[in-house]
This record gives sequence, structure tokens and C-alpha cells, in this order.
Amino acid sequence: MTKKPFIPPKLPPKINYIPLVEEIGQAREALGELKGLLVNVPNFDLLASPLLTKEAVLSSQIEGTQATLEDVLKYEAEGKSSQENKKEKDIREILNYRRATHLAIKELKKRPIGENFIKKLHFVLLNSVRGSNKDRGNLRRIQVYIAPPGIPIEKASYIPPPITELPRLLSNWGKYINSYQEKDVLVQIGIAHYQFEAIHPFMDGNGRIGRLLIPIFLYQRKILPYPVLYISEYFERHRREYYDLLNQVSQKRDWESWLKFFLKAVRIQSQRTATIIYQTKFLYEKLKRDISAVNSIYAVSLLDIIFAKPIITFASIKNKIKPKSYQTIYNLLEKFVKMKILKPLPGRKRNKIYIFPELLKILEETKNYDFVVKSKSIK
Repeated sequence: MTKKPFIPPKLPPKINYIPLVEEIGQAREALGELKGLLVNVPNFDLLASPLLTKEAVLSSQIEGTQATLEDVLKYEAEGKSSQENKKEKDIREILNYRRATHLAIKELKKRPIGENFIKKLHFVLLNSVRGSNKDRGNLRRIQVYIAPPGIPIEKASYIPPPITELPRLLSNWGKYINSYQEKDVLVQIGIAHYQFEAIHPFMDGNGRIGRLLIPIFLYQRKILPYPVLYISEYFERHRREYYDLLNQVSQKRDWESWLKFFLKAVRIQSQRTATIIYQTKFLYEKLKRDISAVNSIYAVSLLDIIFAKPIITFASIKNKIKPKSYQTIYNLLEKFVKMKILKPLPGRKRNKIYIFPELLKILEETKNYDFVVKSKSIK
């Protein structure tokens, strides 16, 4: 029996809000706490880069990349990769995701979220990486289907709409995501995320673009002052459920199950992001006090650098501190090592790589996943 492409109904759908009231309230509260913390963190630019890099790593891992946060940070510090070719491609894919996020922030000043907006993000996302031969920056021009390699379309898990439907569906999607008629903004982006994935407008990169748009939308609506929310971490940890619930909307119009899952993801990831920022802020303030003993006018500058880039080399920082003598930087690095702020990776006498273990531990810790951050503990 030949499967037919699925054409999602026009937005907006009819949503029963009553079963979602508790989840909406909890997600809103957690986002409010995160927003308050972000607004009150001085020098948030220091945190932005590693936070966005972490989200880029997690979103890309859902699509099959193997590179870790540490791999990406090492690659940036060295300006090259010592990894095998596959790993280097994965890293470039992750860096493209981060670049696409920066582009999205700039593009919001010029245009609303819509077809042209997502095409620009797609062009950056697929630059010189896996999928770069998939017509980057353009809507797909052929019928595609979702299935493991080598599986025929008859056994596909999902067949997106035909290309003739894309203009109409994306126009409707764009009008909906920019509207103010939905009762709740979190429900709105949950619906818009499903619809984008169902439309599947590109040959490749649909999942990454769709996940990237979630924090971008919350930023646009001023729910967050910066598009930082590790939504992909929850989706990655619950990958099977994530895909199953999206499929249930297509097959059964089961919006309630999907939206409850999505709202829980927003709540937990808001709490997790807030905790990471709070711990990072606490660490920064502690170390800033500690390094007063270093007695160097460049000590705070180096501290700022390693919070933005927790893996560094001499070459990666020499143009940022700019002392009269390079020996000053070497001396400062050694003082940070003696204080156990930095740790040189073993095996190198020259061109040493220094890591900032305490910050990496904060960024990578995922064991205590479903913890709750109370607003009264964040000052």
C-alpha cells in the first residue's frame, strides 16, 4: 500500500486549555525566574558564548553528530582540529548552529520570523558541512520522506507535504507565529514547532532550525532577554518520546500530550539554565576575589576570557590582553595554573592547551536533571 504525503491542517488548531493550565503556570514561573536572573547578571556577554555553544552541541547531537562541548572549545582554541575528519565536520556543523543563532538575533531587527527568515538561517546552518549539498538556503524542490538509509518510501515513518503545498503552508505558519491571537505564548511556540517539523520545508536541517526557533521566538516576544534556553537538552534526553509525540499530533491530532511534554521541557530547561547561570555567576565572583592576590592589571581580563572561552591557548588570547611583553601572559597563565583555576592538558611542552575545569563541570553536569530552582535562592 502506497503511503501518501501528510498535509498538516492550517493553523491555529483548536486547543483545550483546561488540561494544560498547571503546566503553563509552572513553565511561565520557571521562565520568569530565568528572565529575572538574566536581567540581573552583570557582563552576561561573558556567559553567552559557552551557553549558545552548549545548545548548539545538544541540538546537533539529536541529528547524529558525535562532537562534545569540549571538542568544540578545543577546536576554537587551537584554530584547527586534531580530530579525524568526521569529528571536524561535526564541530563545524555545531559552530554553524551558533552562527545561525547570532544571525537570527540580527535578522529580527529587519524582518519577522517567516519564509525568508528561515531561508537565511538555513543558508548559514548548512555552510560547508553535512547536508551542504541539500540546496542550502532554498526550500526543498523534491518529495522527501523520513526513514533509515536504504528504506523505501512505502516503509517511511513520515512523508512530509508535497512541494506544491509548501508556499501555502509556510505562509500560514508565518502568519500564525507572528500573531497575537493564541491564548498563551508558550502553547503558540509549541504548536509552531510541531507545524514547522511537519511541513519539513528543507532537504536537511529542519530539526535544527525548528529547535533554534524556540528560544529565538521567546526572545522576540521578550519572554527572555537573550535566546538562551537548553531546550535541545531535554529533547535529546527524551528523543524517542519527542519524535513519538510529534507523530501523534500528525496521526491522532493529539495536541494535549505533545504540549504537556513541550511545556515540561520549557520548565525543566528554564530551571536548569537558571541554575547553570547562577552557579557560573557565583564562581565568577569568587574567583574575582581570589585573583586579587595575583597583583596583575591583566588578571581580570584573563578571567573574563576564560569564562567566555573555557578552553584557551596562548595564541587564542594574546591579541585580547595585549601587554607590553608576551612573557606577561605566560606568567599570568602559570599563576592561574598554580591557583588551580586553569589546568594544562598533559602531553604538550609547547603550544599548551589550558582548560577551565570548574566552568566545564558546571556546563556539562547533567546528573541532577529534574531539580527545581526557587527564585528566593537566586539573588
